[in-house]
Amino acid sequence: MVVWTDFETATIKDIFSKLDSEVVGFSSRFLYRCLIVYPWTQRYFAKFGNLYNAAAIMGNPMVAAHGKTVVQGLELAVKNMDNIKATYADLSVLHSEKLRVDPDNFKLLADCITIVVAAQMGAGFTPEVQAAFQKFLAVVISALGKQYH
Repeated sequence: MVVWTDFETATIKDIFSKLDSEVVGFSSRFLYRCLIVYPWTQRYFAKFGNLYNAAAIMGNPMVAAHGKTVVQGLELAVKNMDNIKATYADLSVLHSEKLRVDPDNFKLLADCITIVVAAQMGAGFTPEVQAAFQKFLAVVISALGKQYH
């Protein structure tokens, strides 16, 4: 079980409350970045159609919709910080057994999420905030990868 400090809990909740109200296109931006920077991750999105270049990826409504789905999943983790592994049990099975997603892709996506959050927060993304955010994402990655172990 992960132990969260009051600072970590407040920080994560604050970041996601700001994402809801302040970050226009957040979910699209981090997924676009992942698919462009790490093009091999596109193989899991073949049903999304044209992902041949950055313009096609950024104009693809299915990519944008999936980004929103990912954010909803992260918001679910925020609401269940005391038991993210159990909360993500079905998602772990889905990604490992049905979709067969390489678990390393979760780390790549987390890096892209961190970059987009850091750019949005600017100077507010202090080392302490980054540490709390990366701890949260590490727990999410571990929970998603649980079925692989």
